[in-house]
Amino acid sequence: MKIAVVGATGMVGTVMLKVLEERNLPITELIPVASERSAGKKLTYKGKEYTIVTLEDAVKMKPDIALFSAGGDTSLEWAPKFAEVGTTVIDNSSAWRMDPTKKLVVPEINGDVLTADDKIIANPNCSTIQLVMALAPLHKKYKMKRVVISTYQSVSGTGVKAVQQLENEEAGIIGEMAYHYKIGRNAIPHCDVFLENGYTKEEMKLVKEPKKILRDDSFSVTATAVRIPTAGGHSESVNVQFHSDFEITEVRKILNETPGIIVQDDLANNIYPMPINAHNKDEVFVGRIRRDESQENTLNLWIVADNLRKGAATNTVQIAEYLIENNLV
Repeated sequence: MKIAVVGATGMVGTVMLKVLEERNLPITELIPVASERSAGKKLTYKGKEYTIVTLEDAVKMKPDIALFSAGGDTSLEWAPKFAEVGTTVIDNSSAWRMDPTKKLVVPEINGDVLTADDKIIANPNCSTIQLVMALAPLHKKYKMKRVVISTYQSVSGTGVKAVQQLENEEAGIIGEMAYHYKIGRNAIPHCDVFLENGYTKEEMKLVKEPKKILRDDSFSVTATAVRIPTAGGHSESVNVQFHSDFEITEVRKILNETPGIIVQDDLANNIYPMPINAHNKDEVFVGRIRRDESQENTLNLWIVADNLRKGAATNTVQIAEYLIENNLV
């Protein structure tokens, strides 16, 4: 299995290589790909040194799978070129997510939509992945009517420049700013760009992507996305109204039995999900499970995950695993 990692030197690309190593994919040849300024440099994978190549060279090498984490513009230009030579592209950017001809996949939920003909597969937004992981089993049982999401997103979701800004502020260094404002001791209700409707692009991803993944647009979603000064891990306060009523004990049981979910909800011992504890983990953590007493059939949840792992790199690698296990590549 010949696998290319496009954007191998970036924040998500680095985690992707780590996840590939940990999960021990059957790779016979690794092709690390980055921009022309990185081409020719070396990186180490499983103790072996590899030379970084350009996108152009990588296409010529015809990998079986290309894991993309190099931004939307790069994906729009290069994913079709890889697909043309028979490579299956799994793309981390937002470029293909809402394209009706492309699948948007969280393997535990809708891996079954994939076929051998899918040559460009979209990885959902990090905030969407952890949200649908928790909501999918509950939607199956109680049928969602309306979802209200408020996110508390780490600076790593913006990228290395934002992590550097937070580190500079903590060290008292004046440096390059990724945000319009200081992020330390602050909360910025502005993730991605503002759209004409007053929402940000990030908020609209949370509105649209769950419906595509769950193959159901009968429920409504609204979101507010906020950037906070944590280095890694996204948190979400989620209020979900169902058509059917529920018992909290049954909700806990359903979530406990869902692969990839860990329930942390022991109030007596102050146990609940926090990004500091989700760091470097692949699971989605759910806690503060309680009934919304102001409205019927409504539940409150607190959902946390490492946005660079399950929210990006791990989910991408899991899609690759699914393709390999089901002989789709």
